[in-house]
Amino acid sequence: MAMLRLSGGGPRPDPAPRYGAYPQPPMGAGHWSAEYDPHPLAVREARAQVGRQLELWGLADRGDLAHTAELLVSELTTNAVLQSASRFRLTLTAAHGTLRCEVEDGGEYAPQGFLVDALARRWGCRPSGAGKTVWFELGTCECD
Repeated sequence: MAMLRLSGGGPRPDPAPRYGAYPQPPMGAGHWSAEYDPHPLAVREARAQVGRQLELWGLADRGDLAHTAELLVSELTTNAVLQSASRFRLTLTAAHGTLRCEVEDGGEYAPQGFLVDALARRWGCRPSGAGKTVWFELGTCECD
């Protein structure tokens, strides 16, 4: 029987990956999306829905995850209401130790230097249809 040999002196793969260390939402519950009218009350509604969704997924008690996600969703949805004056879509996905939040709106201007830059693991902005999608990611593992 031939043995597989790895070349190079770099780090070796983990022989027993620990995927269970990253809490996951229940099967079929890792994606949620809703559309909102461009009204200031929509910001409060979107923020509350994030809290409810993280509670349903069993992620609400992961350190500051829920508080940070709600705060950053407030930031993105406020920008959508003020800049685009069109309906916007909030999408949440949770998988592989990451919570991703996206806000798609009809605005053309990308946000700059805001809370997301300071608190998110990663964030970005991309063109989407006639507008843009601003997104951020947070870790769902308490060790992040």
